[in-house]
Amino acid sequence: MAVQTTAPKTGTLPDTAQAEQLVYRKLLWRLMPMLMLLYVVAFIDRSNVGFAKLRFLHDLGLSESVFGIGAGIFYAGYMLFEVPSNLLLERIGARRTFLRIMLLWAVCSAGLAAMSGQDSYYLWRFLLGASEAGLFPGILLYLTYWVPISRRARFTALFMASIPIAGVIGSPVSGLILHTMHGVLGLQSWRWLFLIEGLPALVLMFFVARMLPDTPATAPWLNPEELAIIEGDLRADRESTSRSEHKSFATALRSPRFYLLTGMGVALLAGTSNVFFWLPTIIRRTGVTDLWTLGLLSALPYIAGFVCQYLVARHSDARKERRWHAALAGIAAAAGWAAMPLVSTSPALSVVALIVTAAGTFAAMGPFWAMPSLYLSKQAAAGGIALISTLAGLGSLVSPGIVGWLNETTRTLAAGQYYLAALMLVGAVTVIAMGRHDSADARH
Repeated sequence: MAVQTTAPKTGTLPDTAQAEQLVYRKLLWRLMPMLMLLYVVAFIDRSNVGFAKLRFLHDLGLSESVFGIGAGIFYAGYMLFEVPSNLLLERIGARRTFLRIMLLWAVCSAGLAAMSGQDSYYLWRFLLGASEAGLFPGILLYLTYWVPISRRARFTALFMASIPIAGVIGSPVSGLILHTMHGVLGLQSWRWLFLIEGLPALVLMFFVARMLPDTPATAPWLNPEELAIIEGDLRADRESTSRSEHKSFATALRSPRFYLLTGMGVALLAGTSNVFFWLPTIIRRTGVTDLWTLGLLSALPYIAGFVCQYLVARHSDARKERRWHAALAGIAAAAGWAAMPLVSTSPALSVVALIVTAAGTFAAMGPFWAMPSLYLSKQAAAGGIALISTLAGLGSLVSPGIVGWLNETTRTLAAGQYYLAALMLVGAVTVIAMGRHDSADARH
């Protein structure tokens, strides 16, 4: 009689690859919604000044150049406290760091509601930047505690999608507040804007305190097998990078391609911040006076930016090509900025030009931030990415002031728009000038 063997049940014990896939999918759904929501709220609070200016410039007697300087001074505080905040995060943990950041930026948002002139405007914008400084680098650092390098790109791309999502949500909400809240309890609508949009940070503090563990070891929703997979992958990362970390910054500074990458980084961050700061003003000057309508129209470029960011990143991954994806998107953004003065009297065509600008700006992000690891050596990439991010912040610091000064001096938005078009075009040219990467450059 033949011996009957019992076949193992398929799917009961997934193989290693399947188990890893399930673990990181679980992390994606457990961590990213909260992290993205945090950054959406933060980005709305840093950029809602672009809507508020439609009212407070007149009320406080401020000029366009003063607005631009104040918009950019946020990044002075931001850059000054980025590193100290991350060092503190390593000592006290991500959850406590994020709670401190959220409390402080909510207070600073309320401070903007109380501003009475140029000096207080500058002060609260600087303090808002200083208080929020640790969030972006802190979240990126936080992800390194959970996700190995080989899987981090998807998490980072989702996190970066928070920026256009902030525009989609923040624009109509800001327009609605300005439209409906003027005179309520004797306050101007722009003061209500800062107060109301600062409240979500306080509400989110309770969810962060309860739902965001500091490390995988403290996550109650990970079982021992899942924790072992994560810790094993992270241990392998540390072993592969520990020998070269001390050389990363010096190696990056010796690479000519680092400076070409920085050129595009400056253009991209300056373009992003100026889209948020000036978009409402651009639409307003086409003749749109209803602030609720203005808010709805302002959301359209961000919707297009979100869709194009996803599609271009997906196509870039499929083709394994970064340089031309980033460059062509940058050229599209430059074309959008350059077209705006030509269609400034038409609300419909102005919105189309803004859609092209936002779509190009956000679409360039994914391919561009994948480039340092391709064009710099493994030793240079680690420090290079951090240096590019820090130096690119200079574009966000000075560009709003330059655009504001140009707007005030020329009595038109055209000069500032041409400046931003030129900046994006220079960034695209620097990316093209890098040439194709080869096996000697890529260190995967």
